[in-house]
Amino acid sequence: MTILWINLAIVFFLAFLARYFAIAVPSQGTIEFIKPNKLLVAGALFSLVIVSGLREGIGDTGAYRHAYTINNFTWGYITSQKDIGFGIFQAILKHFTNNAQVLIFLTALITNVLIIIVLYKYSRLFELSLYVYITNGWFLTSMNGMRQCLAAAIIFAATKFLFDGSWKKYFIVVLLASTIHETAFILLPLYFIVRRKAWTWTTLVIIMMAIVIVLGFNQFSEVLYSVIKDTQYGGYNNFSEGGANILRVAVDAAPLLIAFLGRHRLRQILPNSDCIVNLSIIGIVFMIVSTQDWIFARFSIYFSLYQLILISWIIKLFKSNNQRFIYYLIIFFYFIYHYYENVITLNIQYSSSFINLLVN
Repeated sequence: MTILWINLAIVFFLAFLARYFAIAVPSQGTIEFIKPNKLLVAGALFSLVIVSGLREGIGDTGAYRHAYTINNFTWGYITSQKDIGFGIFQAILKHFTNNAQVLIFLTALITNVLIIIVLYKYSRLFELSLYVYITNGWFLTSMNGMRQCLAAAIIFAATKFLFDGSWKKYFIVVLLASTIHETAFILLPLYFIVRRKAWTWTTLVIIMMAIVIVLGFNQFSEVLYSVIKDTQYGGYNNFSEGGANILRVAVDAAPLLIAFLGRHRLRQILPNSDCIVNLSIIGIVFMIVSTQDWIFARFSIYFSLYQLILISWIIKLFKSNNQRFIYYLIIFFYFIYHYYENVITLNIQYSSSFINLLVN
């Protein structure tokens, strides 16, 4: 974990300086947007990409390295596998190198660049978004489920199309992402839901559905797995990963509770806040259901990125003399959660021969 702690410190420090040397830009809301210093943002991004891209272990990294090394990505092989977009990506790389580390590095590069670009554009407290990006576990998840996180980052990059209502452009991006990971299809029908006003009867119905699913999970899971049994995800019925920690649900729900209490103010200071809130709510719904089966938490990957934008704005919902206290409170509690989740619970062990060589 030493490298991961160092990375957290570097990223937060550079991102903080990037906001400190930021410039204000016109905004439709009552609070001005700011553009962090691009050079310092690039420094924070560099640290994220190096740590993620040069890893050797963590989650399914080893499986991707092995598959890339032993397989010849012919068209016949690609079409026989799931998610041909990722297969084509590997086939192109294979023409240039057999080194599997290149696959890991380029995937990390694309994923993190797309995410940072969106946060750079829409976050109010840029360093807080990056801090939570690491401490809430998304950065680590990108090293475990790297294919799905790549798909999520591609869709996240289309945030402008979502805000502007450019559904054709947004759908094209989602369809592209679905060739990387088929679960991205879920964003197509949800497009019409998340663009509605937040905290209406629709919100209540969505949350009540999650509660009903949890209460009747056995019946729900039987129906679900019977529907997907003939798809590439039919094997999920055999997974026995247990349920997600309720603490995780509480961590994700806390920013939404604040957003609800300050919903009227949030609409004034942040254009498109309803869309961001709705996406975050759907992410919470999946996390609630995942307390029964962890597999559902994987769908929340597509939505938790929007919480990074939301959390950078909720501080502005408080009175100015309380904002600094709330800022430090968020830093403190996410640090505790990060330590509990990755040191005590998961005991994450990071390894990289490249970084060790550089350090030594």
